Amino acid sequence: MITGIVVALPEEVVTLTPKRIDKGHCVFIGDRILVACAGMGPVNAAAAAELLIAKGASQLISWGCAAALAPSLRPGDLVCADRLLAADHEEIAIGAGWFGHAKDRLAAALADDRKAGALHAGLLTESATLVGTAAAKKQLHARTAALALDMESCAIAKVAQQHGLPVLTIRAIADPAGMALPEAVVQATNADGDVAIGKLLGYLALHPAELPSLIQLGLCFSKAKRTLKQVAARLEEIAEFACPPAGRPDRLTF
Repeated sequence: MITGIVVALPEEVVTLTPKRIDKGHCVFIGDRILVACAGMGPVNAAAAAELLIAKGASQLISWGCAAALAPSLRPGDLVCADRLLAADHEEIAIGAGWFGHAKDRLAAALADDRKAGALHAGLLTESATLVGTAAAKKQLHARTAALALDMESCAIAKVAQQHGLPVLTIRAIADPAGMALPEAVVQATNADGDVAIGKLLGYLALHPAELPSLIQLGLCFSKAKRTLKQVAARLEEIAEFACPPAGRPDRLTF
């Protein structure tokens, strides 16, 4: 049985493997673990999920970073969602069996490192666009009571649901609830989540006061990546919820 993992950005892929995975491609990183680099957003995530299923995946994981909505969450904390709330208000339940199996192993992975973040289980909500301000995060938290948000997990879960497959969401917190995304990042990010360095540097040249917040965001993102790398060491154990080995090609594309 193959576990398919959808990752939005190359910067998140590196927490799983040193292999280069171009957007629109997927690569086996183990005998039964196939990773797709989708690009940012629900449309890209759904396409990657469909690809993984077409190539034999029988369970899916949404992997990467998330933005905190609950003020108690800190950069580097880990969210394993037990429910998802889509932008269209549809609530998607995560199957208790794989969730419970994964939660125990994630907790064990974090316990291996005293500097690792805390594990949180609860509701993750979807945003179809970047939520860039602390005020917007506060409003979304008040409306949904969700712990955190991302742009891909609900789309992946809907595809899994359509195919009758189990799904899991593993997300590390990058920006805390009280942090606004630097405007330089917002202005320089395209629809696929790529940051145009020229635009970023140009904006910084005109707005040098943005530099400290950009550095702070980088530090927070590094903490999130550190946590993901920590729990990636338990990935095969997490995926063992349903198992026998399957043959594989080396590289696939959608």
